[in-house]
Amino acid sequence: MTRRSPRARSGRAALEPAALALARGAARAGLSRLHGLQVLRCVATLGLAVALARLAGALIETGGLDGLALCLAGACLLAGAGLGSLIETRSAALEAEVAVALIDAAEARLAVMPARAAADLPRGAVIAGLQRHPGALARLVVGHAAARRMMGLGPVLTAGAVAVVSWQAALALLLATPVMIVFFALVGGLIRDRATAQEAALGRLATQFADRVRTLPTILAAHGLPRETAKLDRRLQAYADGTMGVLAVAFLNAGVLDFFASLAIAILAVFLGLGHLGLAEIPGFAHLALWQSLLILLLAPEYFLPFRRYAELYHAKAEGEAAAEALAWVFSEEAETRPERGVVSAAPGARGLVLPHAGPLADFDLPETGLVAVTGSSGVGKSTLLRVLAGVEAPLAGAFRLPWPNLPATWVSLDTPIPAGTLAAAIADGTTATSEAVAAASLGLSDDPHWPGGLDAAVLAGAENLSGGQRVRVAVARLLLRPGTAFCDEPTAKLDPANAARVRQALACAARTRLVIVATHDPALAALADRRIALDATLSERQAA
Repeated sequence: MTRRSPRARSGRAALEPAALALARGAARAGLSRLHGLQVLRCVATLGLAVALARLAGALIETGGLDGLALCLAGACLLAGAGLGSLIETRSAALEAEVAVALIDAAEARLAVMPARAAADLPRGAVIAGLQRHPGALARLVVGHAAARRMMGLGPVLTAGAVAVVSWQAALALLLATPVMIVFFALVGGLIRDRATAQEAALGRLATQFADRVRTLPTILAAHGLPRETAKLDRRLQAYADGTMGVLAVAFLNAGVLDFFASLAIAILAVFLGLGHLGLAEIPGFAHLALWQSLLILLLAPEYFLPFRRYAELYHAKAEGEAAAEALAWVFSEEAETRPERGVVSAAPGARGLVLPHAGPLADFDLPETGLVAVTGSSGVGKSTLLRVLAGVEAPLAGAFRLPWPNLPATWVSLDTPIPAGTLAAAIADGTTATSEAVAAASLGLSDDPHWPGGLDAAVLAGAENLSGGQRVRVAVARLLLRPGTAFCDEPTAKLDPANAARVRQALACAARTRLVIVATHDPALAALADRRIALDATLSERQAA
C-alpha cells in the first residue's frame, strides 16, 4: 500500500472546504468508536448466519436439534440487536455533536465578523443555512463516512466467510462489485449537481422570504401582494423540483443496486440448486453439505447490504458537500484572517471617519475613561456615529480605536433586548452579579409604583409590559454591572425629570472607571460630560475638555 506524501495530503487539505475539515475533526474520535462497533456487529451477523445454517441443515438432514448452533444463534442475535441499537444511538448523538460544533463555530465567527461583511450576507440564506447545512455536513462526516467504511470492510469480511466454504462462490460475489462501483461513479456527478441546485434554490427562497417580510408594509401599501406571492410560489416550486430531483436519482441508484444484488443472489441459488440435484458439476457449487449451501445463501444478501446502505446515504454526500461550499463565508481561511475594517491600532479615537448617510467627520480622540457626549440636531449622524464606534455598523471609510478593546461593550437604547423572566434576571443578564449588586444598580425600578413586585416583578416576553423609559432604565442598570465601554443612545429621552436625573448621575458615576459615550439632546447630560463631540449640519466636529 502506498503512503500519501505530506505534500499530497496538504494539497488535499487545501482543496477541502474548511467547514468540511472542521466537521471531520469534530467527528474523528467518535467515528473511530462507531467503526469498531460496526465491525463487531458484522462479526455477530456472520456468526448468526453460520449458526442458522448449521441449525437448519441439521434439522433438515437428521431431524435433530443442534444445541450448540442454537445457543450460538441466540447469542449472536442478542449481540447483533444490542450493537445495532447502540450504533444507531451513537450515530445520532455524534451527528448532533458535529452539528452543534458547526453552529457554535458559525456563531463565534458572526460575533467577530466586521459589520459591513455581516451586512453583505443574505440574511435569509444565512438563517436557513445555519438551520440546514450543519445537519447535512454532520450526516456526511458521520452517517455517510461510516457507510463508506463498512462498504469497504463489510463485503471483505463476508466474502472471506463464504470463501471458507467455497472460494468460487466468494469470487462470484466479488465479480459483482465493479458493476456497482461504476454505477456509483456514474450517478455521483448527477446527484451532486442536483444537490447543489437544491441548496441554491433554498438560499434564494430564504433570502427572498426574509426580504419580503422586512418590506411587507411597503408591499401592502403598493398593492403588490399578489405579485410577490407569485414570486415566492415560483421559488418554492424551484426548491421542490430540486428536492424531487435529488430523491429521484437516489431512488434510481438504490433500485439499480437492488437489481444487481438480486441477480447475483439468484445466480448463486441456481448454481447451488443444480449442484445439490446433481444436474451440473459446477466447481465450488457441487458436493457441498446442505448447511454450507444455506450459509452461502444467507451471507450473499449480507455481502450486498453495505452497498445498499451506502446507496441510501449517497445523496447525503452530495448534500453535505454542497453545504460545505455554502458555509464557506464562515469557515474559509480568508474569513478567519481578514482584518476588520474601520479599526486602527493608534491612540483611542477616530481618523478620517466617513459615516453612512451622514458623511465625513473631523478626527477626534477618546479618553480612557470619562463621559463623552455626542450632540447635534436630529439627522446629523449622532446615532450612526454611536453604532459605528460600537461596531454595529461599519464606516464607509476611515478607522477608529476604542480603549479596552478586549472587554465587551454595552449598548443602551430604547430597543435594548430584554429577556422574559424577572426584573432581577433582566438587570443581571449576561453577568454574575449578586442580588445585592442588582438591587444597588436597579435605579429605583424595584420601588417603581407602576411596576409592583420589586426585583421579582415579571418581565413578559418581548418586554411588552415595560414602557420605553423602563426599558432604558433596565439597560442602564445592566450597564452598571458590566465592565467595558458603554454606548448610550438617548438614555434620558423617555424619562420623567426625577428618573432622568437618576440616570444622569448613574452614567457619570460609571464614567469614572470606563468610557461612556452618549448620543443625546439632553443639555443637562451634555453638561456633565468630560468631553463633547458636537455634530452640526455641516458635519464639522469640535472637542471641548
